[in-house]
Amino acid sequence: MIEAQDLSRKYGDFTAVHDVSFAVDEGEIVGILGPNGAGKTTTIRMITGFLPPTTGRVLVGGRDLFSEPVPVRRQIGYLPENVALYPEMRVREYLAYRAALEGMRRPDAKRRIGEVVERCLLTEVEGQIIGTLSKGYRQRVGLATAILHEPGVLVLDEPTVGLDPKQIVAIRELIRELGERRTLLLSTHILPEVELLCSRVLIIDRGKIIDQGTPEKLRERWRGNPMLRVTLKDAPAGASEVLGQLPGAVGVTDLGPGSFRVECDREADLREAVFRTAVAQGWVLLELAEQKTSLEDIFVRLTTQDAAPGGDEPAPGSEAPAAEVAPETTEEPS
Repeated sequence: MIEAQDLSRKYGDFTAVHDVSFAVDEGEIVGILGPNGAGKTTTIRMITGFLPPTTGRVLVGGRDLFSEPVPVRRQIGYLPENVALYPEMRVREYLAYRAALEGMRRPDAKRRIGEVVERCLLTEVEGQIIGTLSKGYRQRVGLATAILHEPGVLVLDEPTVGLDPKQIVAIRELIRELGERRTLLLSTHILPEVELLCSRVLIIDRGKIIDQGTPEKLRERWRGNPMLRVTLKDAPAGASEVLGQLPGAVGVTDLGPGSFRVECDREADLREAVFRTAVAQGWVLLELAEQKTSLEDIFVRLTTQDAAPGGDEPAPGSEAPAAEVAPETTEEPS
């Protein structure tokens, strides 16, 4: 449904995004992850038509976004991280205005406004002036705007930022439901959110896609050595050394009162050995659990490597130049 082909974006001599290519199918929720300054926001702006690429193209439903901008952009719903709203308008009034901009017929607009107000949890503030709303409510108004015209493609940049835990659960459920019938691209810094919602993940660093796949496939590729968490009651001195001498143990990390992380050889399963050792030593074993590699572990490992080919991209975690971030702070409602 949406396809990026060799997208690049330069600001003078700086390359913010370099030859990024991927596709998202209908009914698929794909997450984009990347540290600050990695080119994630620039990629999203090119995909939504807010920023032309230096080279490359974007196809939506097989049609080129930049050669047919008006009909193609009608298929896209976009929620930016910093939502641009008219603060002097009331919520329902603003949604009616956006429906008119989308060319919706009045009866259809009225029906859809009622639906999105309910689905985005805006019922109690629909008559309130937007400028008086909290950040979380403004975020929900932005999401309502993005889905108002029932687009086939949704691009959501940090959709749950500023929401309380109860609201986050409700919006995640809405995103999951929307993704069943649409193409959905999701950018977030909340890694558990990616694992809960996304069928596939793209990891961007230094303007390039450095890995992609399902969370399960990424864990398989980057899991490293198996880990066990061992917790002992009143752990005696020297417990760490005893655990480290078990056949198949690669190393032991003391995690704090009574808890240890035991790194095992790839082919070793030390659970039985740890249990028998605890019995033999007279230890009270409170916890013995396998620690699975998390998406956060993979993300940190992939985005903290020393250097990328070429050497002209920013280091992981570094700030993007002002040219890349400036448009986000000046974007006006359309």
